[in-house]
Amino acid sequence: MDRRALLRAGAVLGATGALTLAPLSFAEAADGASGAAVAAGTEVTRVIAGHLDTGAADFVYLPLEIPGGVNQISVSYTYDKPAVPAGTPGNSCDIGIFDERGTALGGRGFRGWSGGFRTSFVVNGDDTTPGYLPGPVNPGTWHVVLGPYQIAPQGMDYQVTVTLRYGPPGAAFVPDYPPERARGRGRAWYRGDSHLHTVYSDGRRLPSEVAAGARAAGLDFMVSTDHNTSSSHGIWGQYAGPDLLVITGEEITTRNGHWLALGLPAGTWIDWRYRSRDDAFSRFSKQVRRAGGLVVPAHPYCPYVACQWKFGYADADAVEVWNGPWTYDDESAIDTWDAGLGEAMRDGRHWLPAMGNSDAHSVPQVIGLPHTVVNAADLTRDAILAGIRAGRSWIAESSSVSLALTATGHARQAGIGETLRVPADAPVDVRLEVSGVPNGTVRLITDEGQMHQESLDASGSGTVLWRTTTSLASYVRAEIRHPLPDGTPGRGNTMGPALQWGPMAALTNPIVLRSTGTGT
Repeated sequence: MDRRALLRAGAVLGATGALTLAPLSFAEAADGASGAAVAAGTEVTRVIAGHLDTGAADFVYLPLEIPGGVNQISVSYTYDKPAVPAGTPGNSCDIGIFDERGTALGGRGFRGWSGGFRTSFVVNGDDTTPGYLPGPVNPGTWHVVLGPYQIAPQGMDYQVTVTLRYGPPGAAFVPDYPPERARGRGRAWYRGDSHLHTVYSDGRRLPSEVAAGARAAGLDFMVSTDHNTSSSHGIWGQYAGPDLLVITGEEITTRNGHWLALGLPAGTWIDWRYRSRDDAFSRFSKQVRRAGGLVVPAHPYCPYVACQWKFGYADADAVEVWNGPWTYDDESAIDTWDAGLGEAMRDGRHWLPAMGNSDAHSVPQVIGLPHTVVNAADLTRDAILAGIRAGRSWIAESSSVSLALTATGHARQAGIGETLRVPADAPVDVRLEVSGVPNGTVRLITDEGQMHQESLDASGSGTVLWRTTTSLASYVRAEIRHPLPDGTPGRGNTMGPALQWGPMAALTNPIVLRSTGTGT
């Protein structure tokens, strides 16, 4: 059916990019016996088929009238993938389901999402497919939701098969949420990867494998951020421990960019069904903050469809400037972030901290490449989030890289994420200690750009000293780069036209430099 035919059949176009089809009803009894109870184990199957043209709604809802006595819904789907000209998107379609509580944006009806990672799923009380929330199959109107985020010029033919199984409810699922505290070292630097995926969305690693990978990478904490679902929250308790803090979160994949909700209370779900023009992002960023979490735009220059960030940064608590192995996308993110630092210093407002995460989904992607090193009061959810929010953090490609950055002047000292207030004419001595980057290049950068460059020897360790004043620099931050492929340290200075650098090994948030006047 084309869109016009769907509307004639009773479909309804929503105001925010959604299309709802006419409801599909299931018989109360498979044998048609009036009033008779349906035998346990009986299954009834219906098939929904249709066609979507290019330019179809972002989400297509298929209502299912679920009768009483059902204990399981099984769904599978297919869609055609016709040949398309080079450079033209082909068909790609996600799938999920909402229960009888409805499909309202941010409502309570969400029961699961697998994106395009799975072609089938099951929802029941205790053996639900990863990505979906276990629980009773209550009678009422449920909705299978299709997300056709790419449609070929020929359109997309789809088929959804729904099977209901009758019987008593299974045993209730008992969630095992991770504790919000691990064995810390008091005020210290803690390493963590805050962007990780499992089989509960589109990852291929089990939660046990992700936790093992975090430990192998020398991490103190990790954040679970499966796409558009909270379904994994209830299984992390068995994989956390005194040596690894597991924080629950979500990656929200809108049609205009992805963002991380870090530190969500276990079981909390954040909606993703909106675009920048829908003016909904602020609503959900506030929901995350009210719950004590952080809002972090992810990989803002990712070149894939719907990945590039279009919501701006006014509602962000931090930004992911380094995602996985270093690429040109990350260079662009760093440039945009650094420009934002200058604007914040000019306007006298708080600046946006930078983060780095692996976004690891499967082998050979490396958990902890990169990760964020956070100065926190202890190894707890709230302390880690507070450190990230304040920018008391730096980014490392691995646990073999260490650094310490300080600025000292007028008998005062500040570290990463802190503010040093000294007279405008007082000298400020910047000190960077680094190890773990053989033949690396150290760059000290202010609002004027790179102000100092120095090479490390083959040992990868060294101390770099540089002097400035608050009248010349409103902040200072450090980058440590690997050599270029030809072995050279990289080119760039305040006078030369070319800037060319090797991959990033470590990156700090800034130390802010503020003037208290002259001679005071």
